[in-house]
Amino acid sequence: MMYPEDMVKPMREELTRIGFRELRTPEEVDLVLGEKRGTALVMVNSICGCAAGKARPGVARALEHPVRPERLLTVFAGQDPAATARARAYFSEFPPSSPSVCIVRDGKAVFMLHRHQIEGRMPEEIAKELTAAFDRFCAPAEARVHT
Repeated sequence: MMYPEDMVKPMREELTRIGFRELRTPEEVDLVLGEKRGTALVMVNSICGCAAGKARPGVARALEHPVRPERLLTVFAGQDPAATARARAYFSEFPPSSPSVCIVRDGKAVFMLHRHQIEGRMPEEIAKELTAAFDRFCAPAEARVHT
């Protein structure tokens, strides 16, 4: 279901205000994720309560960490369906989930936080899991924490 844009705008801006680039078309997704270089955090945004109360605040808190992905990208499930479908094609080894947070490194999805891992958790817990993933997948190769 598509919601009126004026209702969704604050949910979009909650991410763009902290540095996310919103991808609204499949072409925009391909332009950025098609590079297959470096690290990107892709948040599949959603209008649901767990996106508002848990996922977006958790992501914002995680981005205070000194190690973070090079690019911050977002698509909005239910609002920009073609862009969301194209983004999900870049991490198709994981089932679709809204909201979700994926780390893509050199064109390969290396980490996914699904809705079921977001619901029922506090933003601080989500941030802690994301910062551990940043340390593992986004640090320079010589500084990566190996597990």
